Amino acid sequence: MARSDVVPIWEKANLSMEEAAAYFGIGINKLREMTNEDNCPFVLWNGSKRMIKRKAFEKFLEAAYSI
Repeated sequence: MARSDVVPIWEKANLSMEEAAAYFGIGINKLREMTNEDNCPFVLWNGSKRMIKRKAFEKFLEAAYSI
């Protein structure tokens, strides 16, 4: 039973830490470490909650040799 108000993860602009970890296959602790930097280009702060900008993170990973 699919709900019409649920957006598929690959269509979301911003992902929760849990969603990003599952989608990209990267651990939550590693994501936290990567997003702790002051001017991280792929993190969006919603109050104290971190969101990962999916497209920006995809571009970052495409250019990265290792993380």
